[in-house]
Amino acid sequence: MNKRQFSLTLLVALAYAARLEAQVIQSAPRLVVNITIDQLRSDYMEAFSPLYGSYGFKRLLTEGRVYSNASYPFQPIDRASAITAIMTGTTPYYNSIVGERWLDRNTLRPVYCVDDDKAKGIGAAKGTSPKNVLTSTIGDELKVYSQGKAIVYSIAPTRDAAVLSAGHAADGAIWLDDESGEWCSSAYYGKELPKWAKEYNRLYPAAKEIANKAWTPDNYFTGSFTYFMGSSAQTTFSHKFNSDRRYREYKASALVNDNVTKTALHCIKSTNMGQDGITDLLNVTYYAGNFDHRTVNECQLELQDTYVRLDKQIAALISGIELIVGQKNVLYVVTSTGYCDEEGSDYAKYNVPTGIFYINRTANLLNMYYGALWGQARYVDSYFGNQIYLNHQLLENKRISIADATQRAQEFLAMSAGIRSVYTGLQLLSNTNPNIYRIRNGFAQERCGDILVEVNPGWRILNEDNMENTLSRASFIQFPIIMFGCGVKAERIVDNVTTDRIAPTIAKSIRIRAPNACSSEPLFKIKNANNQ
Repeated sequence: MNKRQFSLTLLVALAYAARLEAQVIQSAPRLVVNITIDQLRSDYMEAFSPLYGSYGFKRLLTEGRVYSNASYPFQPIDRASAITAIMTGTTPYYNSIVGERWLDRNTLRPVYCVDDDKAKGIGAAKGTSPKNVLTSTIGDELKVYSQGKAIVYSIAPTRDAAVLSAGHAADGAIWLDDESGEWCSSAYYGKELPKWAKEYNRLYPAAKEIANKAWTPDNYFTGSFTYFMGSSAQTTFSHKFNSDRRYREYKASALVNDNVTKTALHCIKSTNMGQDGITDLLNVTYYAGNFDHRTVNECQLELQDTYVRLDKQIAALISGIELIVGQKNVLYVVTSTGYCDEEGSDYAKYNVPTGIFYINRTANLLNMYYGALWGQARYVDSYFGNQIYLNHQLLENKRISIADATQRAQEFLAMSAGIRSVYTGLQLLSNTNPNIYRIRNGFAQERCGDILVEVNPGWRILNEDNMENTLSRASFIQFPIIMFGCGVKAERIVDNVTTDRIAPTIAKSIRIRAPNACSSEPLFKIKNANNQ
């Protein structure tokens, strides 16, 4: 081969390599928009479809890859544990966010999942950080991989949703303050509120945007459409947010989603997200629960209107982002927190088996039982929810093993009325029985009690000290996982899938590592943007 032929061959090879590199760069989305809809339900989403436009839910369902039978691989589920599971790709057993609150073993006081006195609030009274999340999130891994160059923000009505979505390394987590109604944050993410968030608060002050608004049905059809039995009792509604709780009520209403959408679009424009070859991540949380956490019977039309307005906000978010970033450059991931506000059920009135399990009384009886065995003392430290915490130091001093104490408690409590099962912490740590894997996955040794009580469906767990009252239900809440955009092929999959597979799917699509405690497979194989 002469010198000229070699030069031509080298140029062709370099051009081919550059072409391949360009294809790889283009195949990864410039922006991932992770949309978590608090309490979204498939039955409601489908039931209210006659009221929707063409570019919100309908577009997602027709043009997206829809996994119609999604679930969480653990229980119990609430907003905090669900969002953390999505972002970490694992369960509370590893990420340690077992719920919005748990009992601190050292102080025996309830702890809120994102409370942190060392991270001062910015525009908010309470210190906040993600320190209690013990694993990395998809946003963290993106920051690490890009050496901090990727832009990562989370926007949500509530601080737990914002912070748990953002993770440890994000540029910011923004939420609405309960007292001022303005967007706020934590000093954990920076010394001051991001410039774009400050600007938004100035352009749209909460007192003007929220306090004087009235929430009424979006249109006539919302009020005339009937899905719920007995809905004729409610013909319309009107809610003004002018009480002392106005901002809390606003955050649990359909109107908050409009604010979230506008803020998200303002964030993208102001920070130039999706404008270069480094993938950015925006986490958005919407609300689809009952108004002010009331029962369905109290707010049937409000719930219908919530879905109608949410449909419009999803359409507005997608169309707005497409104008800024481009349709082919964005990957959307949409799912639900997988639970819903408890419905008021008067089972006794209709002779349905029910009852009340008093966790405080049960804990006192257990302490008396231990006293009869080993002498009077405070063997039970405290109780919280359906869990009982034992005094480890006392047991150690008396040379009583935790295994012996919890096994005796299990045998003693199993005879109580209304109890379906009793689990011990040691049992959950060592047991691989597939029949209880969901309970085991929702257990974290450092956050949970030594004894977990499961009561019969239809029974309530009551703590008379703080009057917390929880209804036990084994009902399945159906919800989807939807992947949309960036060349994802439209398809409907009916196979059962779990939400811990979302994080590895996003990681695969943007070619980074999955979070460090994630062992689940991606939802589908990703070859390139146009061949999935």
